Amino acid sequence: MTTTVFLQLVTNGIAQGAMYGLIAVGYTMVYGIIQLINFAHGEFFMFGGFGALAVYLWIPAVQHLPLLAALPIMLVGGMIASVIIAVLAERFAYRPLRNAPRLAPLITAIGVSILLQQLVFLWYPQPGHTGVTAPLQFPTFGSKPWHLGGVVIQRADLLTVIVALACMAYLAYFVMKTRTGRAMQATAQDPDTARLMGINTDRVIVVAFVLGAAFAAVAAITYGLRFGQVSFDMGFSAGLKAFTAAVLGGIGNIYGAMVGGLVLGIAEQVTTGVLASYHATQQWGTAWQDVWAFLLLIVVLLVRPQGLLGERVADRA
Repeated sequence: MTTTVFLQLVTNGIAQGAMYGLIAVGYTMVYGIIQLINFAHGEFFMFGGFGALAVYLWIPAVQHLPLLAALPIMLVGGMIASVIIAVLAERFAYRPLRNAPRLAPLITAIGVSILLQQLVFLWYPQPGHTGVTAPLQFPTFGSKPWHLGGVVIQRADLLTVIVALACMAYLAYFVMKTRTGRAMQATAQDPDTARLMGINTDRVIVVAFVLGAAFAAVAAITYGLRFGQVSFDMGFSAGLKAFTAAVLGGIGNIYGAMVGGLVLGIAEQVTTGVLASYHATQQWGTAWQDVWAFLLLIVVLLVRPQGLLGERVADRA
């Protein structure tokens, strides 16, 4: 494998990992506050992609705009769809089980995931396709990449990295500098004491779901731009990888979620490329992509069980 090929794989892995990190932030924020593994978060991601595409398909004026001008409008639609689903899930599926044994909300999260996936499978219109499982085409930038030496940088990949950095910068400011952000930290540390100090913990938890869903919608749009399609089951694989990234970086650590996503994305791309370079077909390497992702997780957790940057979850009495 040449240096140029290796750098190309790393470049692809950074973009892939940035997308994983954006989704993983939602997992880690919710877990950090209420110790819930929200397995429906992948479906919040999926709803964001379909919401953005719905705005593009159903508003003719948006289709006539240049894609860069249309993206902010699509982003609003994706965020609205993802946030609405997240808020409804929190209010009617998770909040009633807040004080139940941990297994109950975990099983409920899996049920919500399956329910949301099947609702989209049954309802979402599929113009131009005869099979209801066919993915929908998502607008892309086309084939006009930049070249840096021998490395090809796709516009969607560059946009993914820039957006991920902007989102993390905003989240860091929000958590550290705003009153609501400090309330989130207090609730994560000790919800009972936070409640006694006048913090509306229910509102704080909703804010965590909203932020996570909004970031997932951003990730869904970058997914659509990079792969040119969205599908009803795209949230399962992406959500599972994002959860892996959250654990890899340190569950409950928002910075660890992004670091874990980047490490996971680079590891996937590099190992896939290395394996493919020793075999006749790319499919052999791709088939092992998920295996290497979880093997990396196992190795890291054996050496450092708290994740790369350490967990930030308070001990509860």
